Amino acid sequence: MSRGQHGSFLARPSQSCPGGFTLSVRWVGGGVTHIKIQSTGDYYDLYGGEKFATLAELVQHYTGQHGGLLRERGGAPVELRHPLGCQDPTSERWYHGHLSGKEAEKLLTEKGRPGSFLVRESQSKPGDFVLSVLTQLLDKADCQPRVTHIRIHFQGKYDVGGGEQFDTLGDLVEHYRKSPMVERSGAMVHLGQPLKATRIKAASIESRVQELNKVMDASEKAKQGFWEEFELLQQQECQLLHPRREGQRLENKPKNRYKNILPFDTTRVVLRDVDKNVPGADYINANYIRKPGHGLGKLYIATQGCLQTTVAAFWAMVHQENTRVIVMTTREVERGRNKCFRYWPELHGSQGYGHLRVRNVAEHWAQGYCVRELQVWQPNQESQRVVKHYQYCSWPDHGVPAEPAGVLGFLDEVNRAQNSMPGAGPVVVHCSAGIGRTGTIIVIDILVDIVRRQGLDCDIDVPKTIQLVRRQRSGMVQTEAQYKFVYLALQRYIQGQQLRLREQEAGPVRGGASAGITMVTKASGREYENLLGLRP
Repeated sequence: MSRGQHGSFLARPSQSCPGGFTLSVRWVGGGVTHIKIQSTGDYYDLYGGEKFATLAELVQHYTGQHGGLLRERGGAPVELRHPLGCQDPTSERWYHGHLSGKEAEKLLTEKGRPGSFLVRESQSKPGDFVLSVLTQLLDKADCQPRVTHIRIHFQGKYDVGGGEQFDTLGDLVEHYRKSPMVERSGAMVHLGQPLKATRIKAASIESRVQELNKVMDASEKAKQGFWEEFELLQQQECQLLHPRREGQRLENKPKNRYKNILPFDTTRVVLRDVDKNVPGADYINANYIRKPGHGLGKLYIATQGCLQTTVAAFWAMVHQENTRVIVMTTREVERGRNKCFRYWPELHGSQGYGHLRVRNVAEHWAQGYCVRELQVWQPNQESQRVVKHYQYCSWPDHGVPAEPAGVLGFLDEVNRAQNSMPGAGPVVVHCSAGIGRTGTIIVIDILVDIVRRQGLDCDIDVPKTIQLVRRQRSGMVQTEAQYKFVYLALQRYIQGQQLRLREQEAGPVRGGASAGITMVTKASGREYENLLGLRP
């Protein structure tokens, strides 16, 4: 009411429905109407309305060509015209917003180290900002740390004391991280680690999770907790609205399980061996997801759960990409709703899907999941491929598993199967919409693989990894609960690695009393596993 006009709107966390959101809109009568947005873990929707991968895409839909479709209960139209932007000038984790000088000092001295810094609003001069840095007075005997506060002036551009001007706060901070400032006293001010940076050492995951688990004190306004970290990711979604034209084509619309959850054109899987005279024959709702630091190798395909009409295209994709492992993280039906059409035959049966045939050779149940061995072949060719199908059935609808051990064991089995088939193509991962559980599983696997390969001293960054995956398929990792589950799964894996290393160091010494204990200081995750007998 204080800053808006007719059609002004914003989205906020729902107070009455935890995990959901509310769209608040000012309308022509001068009042504000509130529309609930449900976040199921698979998608966002207006309680039974159309489904979307992200909040940004839902808002874009109702402000674009479909504007005016929202209505009050009485039938009056609700128009989304003017987004009421949040006032934070940056979404960087070092920006702490409305924080006093004393609160900044308390935060930096308790949680920082020399060089730690943050940026906050200026309370004495609204509109300006303050860079607060934990420094040390080297000319004092006790070398006690203190906090230096540096005013950042803003008049269209940002500068420190009339020095070089910058377009953004981020540019200013990055400049002075490379070029230390000099105080009037002559002391150097170095910007080191930003306070609340999301990048951490793998071995320190436990303290990071404990910090994020803390309930925010009412007096402490600094951003913290899983919600704040996840919320910053959500605010950056509007930067990832890449074109999705292929999925919007008339001939392709019926192939999408949810008509607004579409693959980015830039990373979509294109079916090659198709009739080019049939419009849209090369389309499937699926994206390649590449791991960081792995060049152009295609390592995952994230896709939606099959519709009855898309099963042939699904198997064509599996065959084209030489996929040998499929990961399914949903049941076919959950809570009475169809989540995925059954795209494999009954045990010992075979069935044709387009130009391919599939035979279900064997299946067995492990703890919480079913493993199927499928044979796939073209009828005009003798060679058959073995495809392992892993269906994880213990993931609750509208939630996450109670603890991560089952998922970690499941992923370990999946990776053993993938690694046992040299030359295998990307692992296909899907749930229903192909973004919530699918994104969570892929992000966990990427981060666990980094720790496995680089060891416990490596750097990991959960938000950055999710951002990387979201640039390739919209909306991956849908809810705060899924976001927290990524951290908890990573923590559990790292704790297991640390325990095995301690047991190895404290274990019985082979070779008699004269045998020494070899300390392993640098080794890859795979070498650790070989040393500990975790690999055959």
